[in-house]
Order: sequence, then structure tokens, then C-alpha cells
Amino acid sequence: MDLSSEVYHALLPLFITVTLGLPVAMLGAIDGIAEATASFAKLASGRLSDRYRRRKPLILAGYGLAALSKPLFPLASGPAEVMGARFADRLGKGIRGAPRDGLIADETPPEIRGRAFGLRQSLDTVGAFIAPLAAIGLMILLAGNIRAVFWIAVIPAFLSFLLAWLALKEQKPPHEPSGPRPPFFAGFRELDRATRRLIAVGFLFSLARFSEGFLILRGFDVGLSATLSPLVLVLFNLAFLALAYPAGALSDRMSPKAILMAGMAVLVAADLVLAQPLGLPGLAAGVALWGAHMALTQGIFARLIADTAPPHLRATSFGAFYFVGGIGTLFASLGAGLLWDRHGADATFLAGAALAAVAMAMLTLLPDRPTGPNTHSS
Repeated sequence: MDLSSEVYHALLPLFITVTLGLPVAMLGAIDGIAEATASFAKLASGRLSDRYRRRKPLILAGYGLAALSKPLFPLASGPAEVMGARFADRLGKGIRGAPRDGLIADETPPEIRGRAFGLRQSLDTVGAFIAPLAAIGLMILLAGNIRAVFWIAVIPAFLSFLLAWLALKEQKPPHEPSGPRPPFFAGFRELDRATRRLIAVGFLFSLARFSEGFLILRGFDVGLSATLSPLVLVLFNLAFLALAYPAGALSDRMSPKAILMAGMAVLVAADLVLAQPLGLPGLAAGVALWGAHMALTQGIFARLIADTAPPHLRATSFGAFYFVGGIGTLFASLGAGLLWDRHGADATFLAGAALAAVAMAMLTLLPDRPTGPNTHSS
């Protein structure tokens, strides 16, 4: 699914701004609203997954909806159609996200949980790494016909749903809870204090993390052609892929908080580099640092949520975390688009650096290791 989705992600900024002739602020609005949609879906699907103690049906529903959304992109002729396609795609991602991570936490002993989420993050990124290369190759082969490339990218999306349907196995829960199920929203009120604090830090950090589509536009700014602009995502995902599993494994042996703080510091550095007029070398350095910060933060946040959440609230906790992160991403992408249109790329990246620094300061208030129910036992 990442192979399919990231082909669209690689070409969508230019499809919106060049093919459809829309302003950069529209890119921020489409990306931000789509990601916020995914976050609402994660909130609901995580709670449903815990409430009914089933993961696979929701995971399949998410992959299926994302696959069905893909043909809508090449058919789009204006912002409403693109918004609808992106909405459905991100809704599918949202439905599957929290149950998937809940299933990983269910199946993984605490002593290797960092490696498990690091591996998941790495495998996610394999498709994201290959996709921009495929997008470049297809753009060359098809003489820059973005719509034709979008049609070809439909194929791996449907294959991913078929694979999940046939290959994914879910163990039955050892026992059914007795008595009536608690009200739907009760689970959110029961979230552990340590989980709530992590969610607050995650929200603040998400305000600094606008869409990677702005990295592609930065590449276009410094001289990359429309055909070669997906190289930005290749470099981004190469750094992400190279470091995600080592970072997760390292979090099993040292303080996850220290690794998370390092990742936030790397984002500050990335934004400061990308704000400077350093041409292609500066672009390469900044994009590589952006990928490195993702590797040092995304899987680590996930393992910390898994550590602090009780088993009956695992997917609920993931859903709440992803929900507030998506709301932050909505504001970040909208703000980045407006800043870019009014004050240029440098103001956009400097604002991101400032917000990341604030999130890093807030992280210092958390304990080095969480004290949740899953830190030492499963």
C-alpha cells in the first residue's frame, strides 16, 4: 500500500499546483484535511478494536477503502475531486492504523517492543522508498503523463488488500469480558496519565511537522524538474529506512525519551538548513535530516504508547495519539501553505524549527522511562 500511496504523494504536489493550476495553500488544505480525517478514523477504529477485541476486520476495511480510492485520483479535474480521493485514501489509512499497531503490541514481548515497531516502520518505508523511483521511471516512460502514472499505481493498492485478506492471522482473545461492554467513550476517560502526557507532547510536535509535500515544492524551488522532483522523497525515505529499525532496537537498550529528543533536535536542524538558500546540496542535507528525524521519532512514540497503555486500551490509546497528531498536522499543513504563499519557503521552515524546539522543551518534563502497565510485563 505504501508503494501505491507514495506514488501519488510524490506527484500530487505538482499535479495540484501545475496540472490543475491551484495555489500552494490548496495543497496544504488538501493534505491537512485529509490527515485530520485519518486521525478521526483512528480514534474511532482504535476504540472499536478494543471494545470488540477484534483487529483484522478493521485492518481489512482500511486497506480496502484505500485501494478503492486510488482510481479517483487520475479521474480528478479540480480541487473537490482531489479532496474526495485524498479523503477516502486517508480515511482508509485511519481505519487500519490503530488496530494494526494494537495487534503488533498484542503479539510482541515488551523487551523487544522497540525493535518490533522499528521493523514495522522500516517495512512501511520500503514501499515509500521504491515509490518515488517508480514515479520517476513511469514519468519518463509515459512522457510526463501524471494521470497515466496514477492509473498504474492502482495495481499495488489492490494487491495489498488481497495479501492482507489472505495472509493476516489474528489470535482469538483468551477470554471474553463478562458483563455489558463499557460505553464507547469510557475508554478515552480511562487513558493512563503517562499516555495522556505522551499524547500532549505528540500533539505539540505534530504542529512542527507539515506534509512532506512541502519538501517536494522546495526541491522544485531550487531547480529540480517536475520529473525529477520525486527524488526528494527517495532521499527522505532512504534516511528514514536506514535508521528506523536501529532506532527502535536502540530504544530497547537505552532511554526511548533520549532518542525521541534527539529526533526532535534533528528536525530543528533540518528546518534551519531548508530555510537557507543553499541550492541542491542544502536541499539534500535538509531532506536527509528530515528523514532521520522521522526514524528517530515515529516508531519511538509508538513503542512508548504501547508501554504505557493497558492491554484492554492499547488500540484506543494509539487511536487517541494518532487523532491529536492528525489535528496538529492539519494546522501545520494549513499554516505552512499560507506562510509559503505570503512569506516564502524560508518563513515556513523557520516556523517549523521553532515549534519543534518548543516540543523538545516540553518533552524534558516527561520521565526517562514510562511507568505504565506494559513496561515490564505483557
